[in-house]
Amino acid sequence: MTILFTAWGYDVTALEFVAVVLALTSIALGIQGTRWTWPLYLAGSVLYGILFLQFDLLASAALQLVFIVAAIWGWFTWGAEGVREPAELSSRNRRVLLVGILVAWVVTAPLLQAVGGAATWLDSLILIGSLAAQVLMVKEYVDAWLLWVVVDVIGVFHYANQGLWFTALFYAVLVAMAVVGWRAWTRRRNAVLMSPAARYVQ
Repeated sequence: MTILFTAWGYDVTALEFVAVVLALTSIALGIQGTRWTWPLYLAGSVLYGILFLQFDLLASAALQLVFIVAAIWGWFTWGAEGVREPAELSSRNRRVLLVGILVAWVVTAPLLQAVGGAATWLDSLILIGSLAAQVLMVKEYVDAWLLWVVVDVIGVFHYANQGLWFTALFYAVLVAMAVVGWRAWTRRRNAVLMSPAARYVQ
């Protein structure tokens, strides 16, 4: 692996650095609700998939395949206008989502352990949580950002434990960006609800 620079004793590879830059840029575009988030999201996911395979983080690597599919799906779903009217899950659907994540996590972790994955419980939780958050994001649900906050907090701890310090720092930045994304999409949703057309419909 090509070492780009060393920070506080940690070697940052060119692969990890470019993956982080692409991911941060794509998420910044996602906060703005533009469809151009998705091509960069796809490119960053390809690079992260390669990186995680090198560390035997099989669930994190598999997650990048999900992100690649989601990027293609998101590009066509959002359309040229990007995010138009962010929606919000009902309380019932939130409970169903939480139960679904927990069940899928309990099922997935032992499977990853059986095929030799590293840190399978946290790795699989990030996989399942990210999958759910990604689907919500493509479907333009504000709740996606709150789920990203939880997943990214877990990611900071997980990747730091694996010695991927630059990626752990990246996930710490993602926590802050997810909060910004939640606030931005909430404002957009409130603006839609308060528009004259929405009041007329109500």
